[in-house]
Amino acid sequence: MLPPELPPLPALTRAEAEFVDRYLAVLDQVGRINPARGSDTYGALRAAQALASHAAALRDALALMHERGEAQIHAATLARALRALDGERRAGRVAVPPTPGS
Repeated sequence: MLPPELPPLPALTRAEAEFVDRYLAVLDQVGRINPARGSDTYGALRAAQALASHAAALRDALALMHERGEAQIHAATLARALRALDGERRAGRVAVPPTPGS
């Protein structure tokens, strides 16, 4: 069975694409650290250690956008890119899961 086809990515500048990629990397690490979803301290520790480098890369991507004169974040376009890259599921790992039975 083939996986469902993902929507196409919108046209992004190289800096915007880097911003989105780095943001998702940070989300992934925070999701792994989430105490409401974790199972062991070692995995959370490793994710927390990786978070620092991913956050620095996110900062650098935003700094590059600013240096290149990309002063505005085009939220609607970047939201489409995040959806195409499974950002909603990945962001959901950061949230506290609902109480069982609710």
